[in-house]
Amino acid sequence: MELAILLPVAILVLAMLVVGARIALAGDRISGVAGMAAREASLARSSAAAQQLATASATEALSSRDLHCADVQVTVDTAGFRSAPGAAASVTVAVSCTVDLSDVGAPGFPGSRTLRDTATSPLDPARDLS
Repeated sequence: MELAILLPVAILVLAMLVVGARIALAGDRISGVAGMAAREASLARSSAAAQQLATASATEALSSRDLHCADVQVTVDTAGFRSAPGAAASVTVAVSCTVDLSDVGAPGFPGSRTLRDTATSPLDPARDLS
């Protein structure tokens, strides 16, 4: 009789642990991807190239890190490219990924979770002086 009561509770606790672990792992991966994309963008010579490099880098990194994102959004702030040569500037990349959690299959849990992270990387002050 006690097993009939405790088993569903144990399954629910296990499902909560699985969902929590997947969200934490995905959040860590999103953070790494945002940093990588910001670094790639900071190496570009123009704002258009920075946008393209950051988006391609983030998309490729998310797929190679086994994150199954239903929706990926990459936003690149390239305002630093308009700063005067020799001035300190940076590029900021925001990555958003909607992670599918429907395969956990526990009632009451969300089917997906949107995770976001932002990273900033400095631009080389001498990038236009060569």
